Amino acid sequence: MSSTVANRIFFGILLIIVTAAFLWLIRHFLQPIFWAVALAIVFYPVHRMLRDKFGARRSLAAAVSVIVIVLVVVLPLTAIIGAMAGEATGLIQRITCDPTLPDCDKIDLSAAIAWAEQTQPLALEAAERVGIDREDLAGLQARLSDSAVVVSQYLAARAVSLGQGTLRLAVYFFLMLYLLFFFLRDANGIIEALVRALPFGDERERHLLSRFAAVSRATIKGSLVVGIVQGFIGGVLFATVGIGAPVLWGVVMALLSVVPAVGPSLVWIPAAIILLVQGHIWSGLIVIAVGALVIGLVDNLLRPILVGRDTKMPDYLILLSTLGGLLAFGLAGVVIGPIIAAFFLSVWEMAEEEYTDPDAKSG
Repeated sequence: MSSTVANRIFFGILLIIVTAAFLWLIRHFLQPIFWAVALAIVFYPVHRMLRDKFGARRSLAAAVSVIVIVLVVVLPLTAIIGAMAGEATGLIQRITCDPTLPDCDKIDLSAAIAWAEQTQPLALEAAERVGIDREDLAGLQARLSDSAVVVSQYLAARAVSLGQGTLRLAVYFFLMLYLLFFFLRDANGIIEALVRALPFGDERERHLLSRFAAVSRATIKGSLVVGIVQGFIGGVLFATVGIGAPVLWGVVMALLSVVPAVGPSLVWIPAAIILLVQGHIWSGLIVIAVGALVIGLVDNLLRPILVGRDTKMPDYLILLSTLGGLLAFGLAGVVIGPIIAAFFLSVWEMAEEEYTDPDAKSG
């Protein structure tokens, strides 16, 4: 083995070790780094317009872009989270309060249970066949209240732990904004440095980086727009038919919209069933109609347009990669999953171009 080959092998091993050590060192900050990169990609067209307007003052353009992102994304999100937390607290109080107190507006399911007992004998028989007798059904209200107490205690404990982790969340948030500033300001330099450093060939590297940007922008844009539209429609629908905590349920539907095709239905279908068994027939039918025809249509129309068109991926692959990303990486997996799938397709396309016989290709 020549000294040149040995030096390259040793340097390659050293490069892998140092890179792994650096990734281990920053492992706790990968989430803010990822979201800073994602936001920089999504808002880069806005930053580019500001950069063209400010000319050579790149730092000023990046600072204004960060301020725009805070105003457009962070502040509205904070307001929605505050309203959702207030409604969640009120909902828990209505479930757990003492009905003997004058200011207790307790949620009562006894009417729905009585209606089911009187008009749905088949449902009762089916419940008894799976091991739920009438006494268990009659005690459902009490058990729901007990469960609500447990849930409220759990939420209180989580609130305490969240308060204890507020400093860490604040550090992550400001670290994300700090990195976002530099990713916007130095985007071209960072891309050129990656192209020079990676050993795959400049054309391939630029193609992979452009795919990363396109998939990230399309996935975040699609998930955000679909979630906002579905959550807004769901919240307005719940407020119209008189369901409590419409902001809370609207946010839940917006979050569940990251699961294509079925997400928001996990909220509006049970709500419609509860309305129907409580005797609010028209309200239940309205929820079913709007949920199936409007909320579901938003997902079927917007998601393929916003995500599939830019990523050039089929709908089933978007679904599989989104679900897999959620299970593997949590909320960030909504973006990471489709990016991995897009890289998978891109690398195999490159492999096909690399190893296909030119004569066979032309034939």
